[in-house]
Amino acid sequence: MESLLGLIKVRVVRGVNLAYRDARGSDPYVVLRMGNQEVYDKDTFSKDDDMGDADLDVQPFVQVAKMDLADIPSGTVVRTVRPCKQNCLADESHIVWKNGRLVQDTILRLRNVESGEVQLQLQWVNIPGVAL
Repeated sequence: MESLLGLIKVRVVRGVNLAYRDARGSDPYVVLRMGNQEVYDKDTFSKDDDMGDADLDVQPFVQVAKMDLADIPSGTVVRTVRPCKQNCLADESHIVWKNGRLVQDTILRLRNVESGEVQLQLQWVNIPGVAL
């Protein structure tokens, strides 16, 4: 626990233009991997089909979380992350200080599939008693 800085809360907002894998559409799910940790929503009703994958580097988000942001105005864009070879960003993603919270809204373009994007929202959660 000594190296634990905080938690990253990930909200899957929506999937857009996802590939059809069944006769009537798709039954997508999301798997989040970070280091040795894996969190997923498993479909128990049918065989899971590959819906693509995407990478997101969370280091810029963690670096901003370590900064003292208490005195900056709500709505301030603290950092902008641009699409590159190390991520699957569909467009620029802004890390924003909003209402006392650090938030990053991002759209990831899926790889290894014919189409699809996933919109995510990251939120930093401080752990009481842990100093950054």
